[in-house]
Amino acid sequence: MLELKHVGFETEGNKEILHDVNLTINDRFVAITGPNGGGKSTLAKVIAGIYTPTAGQILLDGVDITNLSITERANLGVSYAFQQPVRFKGLQVHDLLGLAAGKDTTVNEACNYLSEVGLCARDYIDREIDASLSGGELKRIEIAMVLARATKLSIFDEPEAGIDLWSFQNLIRVFEKMYERTRGTILIISHQERILNIADTIVVIKGGQVDKVGPRAQLLPCLLGSADAGGACSVLADKVEGVRG
Repeated sequence: MLELKHVGFETEGNKEILHDVNLTINDRFVAITGPNGGGKSTLAKVIAGIYTPTAGQILLDGVDITNLSITERANLGVSYAFQQPVRFKGLQVHDLLGLAAGKDTTVNEACNYLSEVGLCARDYIDREIDASLSGGELKRIEIAMVLARATKLSIFDEPEAGIDLWSFQNLIRVFEKMYERTRGTILIISHQERILNIADTIVVIKGGQVDKVGPRAQLLPCLLGSADAGGACSVLADKVEGVRG
């Protein structure tokens, strides 16, 4: 279980990005959405340890991880997939998947991970993580890395970006397989309706704060402006802009 208590984050110029974020995450699939510039990606990076919060406390299964580094959090079972994946010139895909898994990964194991994200393994297993790979290819390889890590908390920042030629259904299937292996939490930053539609819980971040949080069945119709949402939306007023199909 992940708990955020009064978490805040300011830049070095004292610009406040997150303010008094209180959130408990313990579901299978949790989607974080909201307007652009609302603090979603910053929140993901604060949880992963890329940024250190300037206020508040973060607990993972009761352990205070507030001041731990990204490496220390990774060792405790936190994975993070960047919106724009990092390139590692000189490192091959096979090696990277082995590092992610934390063990000597066989070629067959590495190929299985690549196949699950829609890549022809024989074409990629010996490729370098450099400029020869497209953004979409890098995104899939990074998702394969998180799959290989099989951690208790996996964070994805807009995983659908750059994979237009790969169906959403395949992406969702990868998430489902990931959960079957880890029984942990998959936290996804996304505007896409098809991603939000698999969430158990949706969290809306707006103006650096938690604006709304609740089960998908209750929140998604309101975010989409559904006429069938009825009175539920009056309780959740202020429809969030930016959700797209």
